[in-house]
Amino acid sequence: MGRTYWREPLQPAPETTLPGVVHIIEDRCKGCGFCYEFCPRGVLSESEGYNTRGYHPPTVSDDERCVDCRLCEFICPEFAIYVTTMPSPEADDA
Repeated sequence: MGRTYWREPLQPAPETTLPGVVHIIEDRCKGCGFCYEFCPRGVLSESEGYNTRGYHPPTVSDDERCVDCRLCEFICPEFAIYVTTMPSPEADDA
């Protein structure tokens, strides 16, 4: 027989993360590769093309995997990457 309780047990709500959008300023990049080497989700990769400085800047290879951790933004020595958070779906309904 199952027990019945007078209230619902306290359980934390499932944690949700909002996806991020990675923006790359290609002409600032010096091609160090830190961003795509250390991205925990494999969002970035080295591009085939060159920037005006002659380096291969990163490119967003799988933007749906970005969880807005901003590691690429923090690790970039040239400040060539920044991440913005996508608005939540609930904000569109309001």
